[in-house]
Amino acid sequence: MPTSSASATDAAKTAPSGGVQSLERAFDLLERMADAGGEVGLSELSASSGLPLPTIHRLMRTLVACGYVRQQPNRRYALGPRLIRLGESASRLLGTWARPYLARLVEETGETANMALLDGDEIVYVAQVPSKHSMRMFTEVGRRVLPHSTGVGKALLAHTPPDEVRALLARTGMPAATEKTITTPEGFLEALEEVRRAGYAVDDNEQEIGVRCLAVSVPNSPTAAAVSISGPAGRVTDAATEKIVPILQEVAQDLSAALANPSPQG
Repeated sequence: MPTSSASATDAAKTAPSGGVQSLERAFDLLERMADAGGEVGLSELSASSGLPLPTIHRLMRTLVACGYVRQQPNRRYALGPRLIRLGESASRLLGTWARPYLARLVEETGETANMALLDGDEIVYVAQVPSKHSMRMFTEVGRRVLPHSTGVGKALLAHTPPDEVRALLARTGMPAATEKTITTPEGFLEALEEVRRAGYAVDDNEQEIGVRCLAVSVPNSPTAAAVSISGPAGRVTDAATEKIVPILQEVAQDLSAALANPSPQG
């Protein structure tokens, strides 16, 4: 039986990528909502996406019915709770996808390699491949730390506006893990400036005495992510840093490219 409804017509349209146009539009709207802080009005979505209001309203009605979006009492739309489960599962898989790249870091640098994400105001480690040295660093996957005392924290916050960094530090506080931990917002902002200048971050005995960490962010990652190596300060010297940083940056770029590209079609 032929169908004349607009929604059925939209569903049948093929996007330029070869996919289903309505699906591509729905996911684009979800990403625009996330970029806007998680809550938007239909007119804002229309202005940013270029889609007509009736189309956006139809897509949002479907997303609300599925639980991926909820309509607020003020008639604005917010990301829905069903996305949480998807995000948590994807975060765990992100660590799995990163492991071959971390293994390459270990092979080329000799030190333990880590991947960490910025989750709210905290750093969470999602993957690690340990060094083959008998003296090596271990960070438990799932461990949470504050950003101000870690190399990955500096790498992840390096391009965050200073007022947002100050607000985060005000919420978390800046407790000293060691006598070398940065404990003032001004000192931390200066450290972030150095990260931007150098292109990498250093934790120099700031989280644990005797341990140095080098970190870089993963460019264009779908969620803020960084990779790092950590090892005894006696091995991760300034001379070693000059050799390790280019490897870190190359691996981060390769991981970024892998995350950006969809899997080959079977």
